[in-house]
Amino acid sequence: MSITPIQSSDTMLQSLAEIQEYEKVPLSQRYPWESTFDLIRQSARLYQHDSAIEFLPTAAPDEDTVKVSFSELSQRVHQTANLFHSIGVEPTDTVTLLLPNLPETHFALWGGQAAGITSPINPLLEPEHIIEIMNTTRAKVLVTLGQDLSEEIWDKVTQILEQVPTLKTLLLISKKPISNTPVPAGIHADNFVSAISQQPDDHLKSERYIQGSETASYFHTGGTTGRPKIARLTHSNIAFVAQLSADTSSSKGRFATLSGLPLFHIFGTVVAGIGTLLAGRTIVIMTPSGFRSPNVLPNWWHHVARFQVKGFAAVPTILGVLLQIPVGDNDISCLTDIGCGASTLPTGLKNAFEEKFNVLVSNGYGMTESSCLLARPPTDMQAPEGSVGRRLPYMEMKIAEVDGTRLVRTSNTGEVGIVLARGPHIFSGYLSEEDNAKAWVDKSWFNTGDMGYLDGDGNLFLTGRAKDLIIRGGHNIDPALIEEPLSRHPAVAIAVAVGQPDAYAGEVPVAYVTLFPSTNPPTEEQLIDYCRSQISERAAIPKRVEIIDEIPLTAVAKVFKPALRNRATEYVVGQALEEKSITAKFSAHFDTSLGQVAKVQLEQASSKADVEEALENLPVALEFE
Repeated sequence: MSITPIQSSDTMLQSLAEIQEYEKVPLSQRYPWESTFDLIRQSARLYQHDSAIEFLPTAAPDEDTVKVSFSELSQRVHQTANLFHSIGVEPTDTVTLLLPNLPETHFALWGGQAAGITSPINPLLEPEHIIEIMNTTRAKVLVTLGQDLSEEIWDKVTQILEQVPTLKTLLLISKKPISNTPVPAGIHADNFVSAISQQPDDHLKSERYIQGSETASYFHTGGTTGRPKIARLTHSNIAFVAQLSADTSSSKGRFATLSGLPLFHIFGTVVAGIGTLLAGRTIVIMTPSGFRSPNVLPNWWHHVARFQVKGFAAVPTILGVLLQIPVGDNDISCLTDIGCGASTLPTGLKNAFEEKFNVLVSNGYGMTESSCLLARPPTDMQAPEGSVGRRLPYMEMKIAEVDGTRLVRTSNTGEVGIVLARGPHIFSGYLSEEDNAKAWVDKSWFNTGDMGYLDGDGNLFLTGRAKDLIIRGGHNIDPALIEEPLSRHPAVAIAVAVGQPDAYAGEVPVAYVTLFPSTNPPTEEQLIDYCRSQISERAAIPKRVEIIDEIPLTAVAKVFKPALRNRATEYVVGQALEEKSITAKFSAHFDTSLGQVAKVQLEQASSKADVEEALENLPVALEFE
């Protein structure tokens, strides 16, 4: 793998004063590129024949990689944009990508943005959610896998083709002829790889000049509970974060980095995607399914040594797994730092990982609506314990008390409030005006929905999600009051607190934990005693602590709290029915209108009235089969 050096800017931004000094250079002068297409072409000019992407199909040890140079990546992006243009894609048309992690996914992502608007969708979503997103974005083209490469995705595609009336073209990544593919009338099917190969690779046939204000991508921020939100990210939103990420990490130099993050998610696409490419680093794609592949995590340290990886991006749950995987005889002394995001990094996990592997783990903060980043620690430095670092340059961040969409007052230093943000990376809004109506405070500040506070040097400390508050008899409890002390217990790997329905208090806090392997693990009762000694707010002491094998996760390895709320509901429903000696099958789910719902299947010996009486005081809606 050939790599040439780049000049380091040594832009460390180690204090708020340095950030303010950095901002004295006008943004347009500091970061001149306005579109993702500009960034791909600039990377090709700088790094040419070096490897931009190396793809490991299975991540088996010493497996040969499929290599794509920076020049080849630029050529494929040109060809893809030209293909989309040739089939009628205009700058406001949507190209949906239902793809795993592949080199072709990068071609389609950036080529699609050079022609129209890309909409990468999580292939694991249920068909009805995918169809809803595609109809909301009025998808014109779908790029996905052929039946020969994924029966699971193809089963969803067959439903999509019948229920998305705006769809005109189906482009398949497939090893088989497309001519035999059954598609509805009015939809043209073609082979993606062979079709782009027939297009020019050095210019755009559309002669399009992309404005930074034009929409580059639609990212869905929901789809697992209720109606998904569709965020509009502009070219300048993404280009700003990519350039900032490359510039402020340039002192690390160039190296290969392992990528297991999905390319339908903002973290994998922007900072770990185009920002990494702009920095001249090689993205080693760890199989189509990334961290979910059975080979990836067991062979992770082998590939760190093989590719001489200096750093990689991950989420806290993945670090928890890697902590348990032996390094063996792999020399990973090349590894210096790890960027972590997507959710709060427990201090105990961070410290254990840093001590075991002699690396720096930094936890940043961001979301889809901020093009991935809102705050980050200084390069090569520890942020204060519990902090996610300082705001990005050229943006504003405010902690405030808000009433709906009205700013009541700005919080004092150290005072908890809602995190508000505005700046060049904040998205241009949701597709739904209903979602937009609740997203902005005083019409200009984006309401992140997160709670936190700032210290005197601008370091941000997150305390939880406003919507995750546990309300116990009218008393608001921040889950972080429980999760942080529990996470400090030496035996606890991950701790998550949620509200459990309660007949008297509305809900009470409960905690679910996973443990590090141990010959003498604590009991649930011992963990509750530990909470009593560590949590000063009496109402926040969990009613119970349950040790489980696995914390439920989303497709991007974030903690999926709705599943734990359902579990807590099932627990209390089961207790109530047992007290009345009622035998029934039941499950819990969340309904946006009704809240927590218990679905009950009656046994012959029990009546509907018996169940209603047993559960009448619980704040849970009933649904009978």
